Amino acid sequence: MKKTLYLMRHGQTLFNQRKKIQGFCDAPLTELGVKQAKIAGSYFKEHKISFDQAYSSTSERASDTLELITDKNYTRLKGLKEWNFGTFEGESEDLNPPLPYGDFFAAYGGEREIDFRNRLIETMENMMNQDNHEVVLAVSHGAACAQFARYWEKTSEIGKITGLKNCCILKFEYENGEFTLVNFINHDFESGIHIENTK
Repeated sequence: MKKTLYLMRHGQTLFNQRKKIQGFCDAPLTELGVKQAKIAGSYFKEHKISFDQAYSSTSERASDTLELITDKNYTRLKGLKEWNFGTFEGESEDLNPPLPYGDFFAAYGGEREIDFRNRLIETMENMMNQDNHEVVLAVSHGAACAQFARYWEKTSEIGKITGLKNCCILKFEYENGEFTLVNFINHDFESGIHIENTK
């Protein structure tokens, strides 16, 4: 049976605004971040999408975003956390190496890229393999969403995606142990318009 996962990035935080590296460390949502979450929430309301289950990263910026989208009870999972950037946490984004990061951060107490990716894949698979998980919302992070989408490019119906803005939504279908990216939604926060990228 085909299931649906809506994977979302959190709203803008103070560290996003200040261009600070933000992985395991956390920063609060800005006023704009709160507005972004509410606009993303309107996408689900307009399309009459309701969730059987909801999950967020254990980072407060993700759970705060989720609470602005739905009043459904939810579970916080460490497996949905952002990449651990080690001693680079809280430093200027200017210090980031060029992409792909690979094992760069592991030398500074962070995670290897493959460990990060495997953590996300295992977490999402465990979530979706449970009963009563036909339509699921998971609020995570920018690099996490990008890594997960990159891994499943091989099955994507819309090809490679870029520009994962705050509160973007990635719609995956899950069947027979495989995720298929079928829609990618960014938002125009000035006009409240949702920009969909489907096949």
